[in-house]
Amino acid sequence: MLRHFIHYGIHFVIPILIAFYFFKDNRIRVALILLAGIVIDLDHLWATPLFDPNRCSVGFHPLHSIWAILVYSLMPFFKPTRIVGLALIIHIIADIADCLLM
Repeated sequence: MLRHFIHYGIHFVIPILIAFYFFKDNRIRVALILLAGIVIDLDHLWATPLFDPNRCSVGFHPLHSIWAILVYSLMPFFKPTRIVGLALIIHIIADIADCLLM
């Protein structure tokens, strides 16, 4: 239960808190972009089985690979991709937390 609370809290609560605290002028827009980081979970559709509660996403799914994470880590250094990169990093942090709590 705690594992799911932490995992989904990072996915949904942390992006909203970051947007409202650090991006006061565009908080709603930034919050929506940060929440949209969940879209990289579309790569779960290619997994067999589709959902495995005991599978660590990081390193398993293509958009959760080490190479993808390296790209996500570079994105915040460039203004046009800064917020999207942050969204993807928050997503990966949530998934790493989930893996550690398994």
